[in-house]
Amino acid sequence: MYFQSLSRRRGIGANSYLLDLDDTRVVLDAGMDPKAEGTESLPDYAQVPYDSVDGIVVSHCHLDHVGSLPVLMRRHPHARVYLTEACAHLSDAMLHNSVNVMTMKREELGITDYPFFTHREVDRAQHVWDEVSVGRSFTMGESNAQFTFFDAGHIMGSVGMLVEHQGKRIFYTGDVQFEDQTLSKGAQFPKDPLDVLIMETTRGGVTRRDGYCRESESERLAEAIRSTLAREGSVLIPIFAMGKTQEILMTLHLLREQDRIPAAPIFIGGLSTKMTVIYDKLADRVTRHHQDFEILEEMNLTIASRRRKREIRYQPHTIYALSSGMMTEKTVSNKFAFEFLDNPRNAILFVGYADPESPAGKIRSARKGDLIVLDPERAPIELHCDVHEYDFSGHAVREDLRAYANEVSPKKILLVHGDDDAYAWFEQKLSGDLPDAEIIAVEPGEKIDLN
Repeated sequence: MYFQSLSRRRGIGANSYLLDLDDTRVVLDAGMDPKAEGTESLPDYAQVPYDSVDGIVVSHCHLDHVGSLPVLMRRHPHARVYLTEACAHLSDAMLHNSVNVMTMKREELGITDYPFFTHREVDRAQHVWDEVSVGRSFTMGESNAQFTFFDAGHIMGSVGMLVEHQGKRIFYTGDVQFEDQTLSKGAQFPKDPLDVLIMETTRGGVTRRDGYCRESESERLAEAIRSTLAREGSVLIPIFAMGKTQEILMTLHLLREQDRIPAAPIFIGGLSTKMTVIYDKLADRVTRHHQDFEILEEMNLTIASRRRKREIRYQPHTIYALSSGMMTEKTVSNKFAFEFLDNPRNAILFVGYADPESPAGKIRSARKGDLIVLDPERAPIELHCDVHEYDFSGHAVREDLRAYANEVSPKKILLVHGDDDAYAWFEQKLSGDLPDAEIIAVEPGEKIDLN
């Protein structure tokens, strides 16, 4: 038995891993790297022989975990795909949107590799998707291995997976959040000892500030919104359309209901609307807070249709929750920022992770008066609005991941989905906590023996 990363490079990107159980081959996730273009954005699927995979597991539907699923399925036509009901609905929407984005990039940027798949291929792919409930064990074909999903608390439908095979217990966390969020409840992972723990390390290089709590973070957010609207400015919240949008919209609703922020139009984009429709549709069929609350039905939102997304215009005393969270070139938040950042009345509020090299990352590290390159094809713009950052992450803090690893005390810990600083922190801490365990920061293409 062995584990192998199919990613092309170390760090957070196109997540995909091969788990070879001797009599069963499983691929964990099938992501696309949002920081790369063309074939470089895909995992290196050539490492796995054609049509040799028995099953594909999707832990959740963010692009870096599901974005290349049709490409992987094409290489393994007899493999079935296992995911939760919520993940299936959201993945369908995400993949169809990805076709549109890739088609646009082919036309505007001349990337002839795009699109990697078509709308029709996404529709056909769903015929071999098996929706599996959290807590229900399942098998793949004639395999003796038993698989069980556990709620990961990251976004709606996200799971970690326990594999039990030949007396070994292997657990893959996927992306996990142990703390309750506004909508999502914290992860419920197995507590019994493990042989192998495959663990995400996204926030391993980050120290959370002393005294943090989610309620105080919500009040900080409310204070920034109050002061910005009071001076007749507007608020831009660059945000991922799926998961983070719904969490923040619910947070804004609660703040408004508690009179902690004034009434103001809240503007969201077309893709965010599509994802929110799915969140509302499945609200009473998933484990979450506020199961009886439908965001689109009960909040007075201003929604941009797909046809109008290029026509979003600035107006004062408005909250704009626009994707993407990293303000990637050509996205709605990126285009809108050109008429937003140079106004000192305004404020841009970051509520999640941004790659340091992304436009969002550059804004976060800039000072007022700095020139910001939002798009290399357009002139830079001076930053004059306020910039604030908040911790509403859907990823577990490193102390919680460390505590979980100690609780299940595995013989091997495989560190994935993190940068060099994250790997270094976990290697140091876990080596001291669990001196008998083997701690491995997984390298691309490396095969790791699980026996």
